[in-house]
Amino acid sequence: MIKRILLLTLTNVAVLVLLTAVISVLHLDRWLTAAGINYPLLLAFSLVVGFLGSFVSLAISKWMAKAAYDIQVIDSPQTEGEEWLVNTVRELAARARIAMPEVGIYESPEVNAFATGPSRSNALVAVSTGLLSQMDRRQIAGVLGHEITHIANGDMVTMALLQGVVNTFVVFLSRIIGFAIDSFLNRGEDERRGVGIGFYFGMFLSEIVLGLLASLIVAWYSRQREFRADAGSARIAGRGAMLSALRGLQALTEGEPVLDERSASLSAFKINGRAGGFLALLATHPPLEERIAALERLPETA
Repeated sequence: MIKRILLLTLTNVAVLVLLTAVISVLHLDRWLTAAGINYPLLLAFSLVVGFLGSFVSLAISKWMAKAAYDIQVIDSPQTEGEEWLVNTVRELAARARIAMPEVGIYESPEVNAFATGPSRSNALVAVSTGLLSQMDRRQIAGVLGHEITHIANGDMVTMALLQGVVNTFVVFLSRIIGFAIDSFLNRGEDERRGVGIGFYFGMFLSEIVLGLLASLIVAWYSRQREFRADAGSARIAGRGAMLSALRGLQALTEGEPVLDERSASLSAFKINGRAGGFLALLATHPPLEERIAALERLPETA
């Protein structure tokens, strides 16, 4: 908890310093002050709005996942399969040196699994019935190693921080652009009070454009962490297991439509995510062939 608070604090300070530096370098501070805009207050507002949603989502991520997918958490294994699943997660968690996460199963024909939770010590690993029925245990172990690595790497917190940073920039810059457009459209009206339609139009349009650019940044980072999670699984579950898992996913799902996206906010954390025909730059996961090629370059560890 202390580490997360420190990380959040340092991130907020870094965002403040960066935005203040940009404003100073571009001499926007003079224009903002002359326009009657209290930019430090606007910056503080942007930080609150930008990070609040990200960290509320992170805090309730386990609850949200359980509700969205009707996940049945395995408290006491009832079958040999459930017992193997829990024991495998426990063994992989020990190898990754993290606390034992909750383990759950959700009903879905999709071949997938995901990890979520606000911290390394308070996480959930969920697997679909489709994955359990269509993959062998070696492949499932590779998938579980991938999800355990996401937890060990703190990917959920890092994604929330990154989303908070880009959200802050979008909120702040969209309002600055809105003020600029409104000022341009209403130049010469010395006695105007408040903002006009130009502000709202400029803010709305720039939020769309900046939001798209922010999504590209978040999606790029998400693709990089998938490579790291694959490599982490190779270390704790074995390269062969992870390669078999990815090849199995490729054989089972390549070219098929996404079957189950009950919670879009969790889709980026699934092991098998596809762009669904949308722009590749917005995909949260690299193509499976690229992930397989990256793993093949790693030495066998188990």
